[in-house]
Amino acid sequence: MADTKQAERKAAKLAKQIGAFTKAHGGAEGQLEYIGQAGTRIVLVGEDGAWGDLVAPSHPIAQAAAEKAGITLHESFDGEFAAKVRTGPYEWTRMAGIQVGGPSND
Repeated sequence: MADTKQAERKAAKLAKQIGAFTKAHGGAEGQLEYIGQAGTRIVLVGEDGAWGDLVAPSHPIAQAAAEKAGITLHESFDGEFAAKVRTGPYEWTRMAGIQVGGPSND
């Protein structure tokens, strides 16, 4: 019983965070990605191309949070959905710094 209540509270908290992202970015869509023992990543893409993510402790909690928030979920992160993502200088600098010896982010 306590586990069910705890899961419901966690889903509600995540739904609130998803809702805040959605409001800040003119709407949002998402995709759930299992990340092993850490749980499930909820990847969010706003209508303005901004993106972010949250981690739920389990797939059912992530699914419940997305449903409570009322966002559309995609089966995979590809095609038109992935094309909506807009990256900025931070992401490009960070990717280059990690992968090919670019400037550090320290």
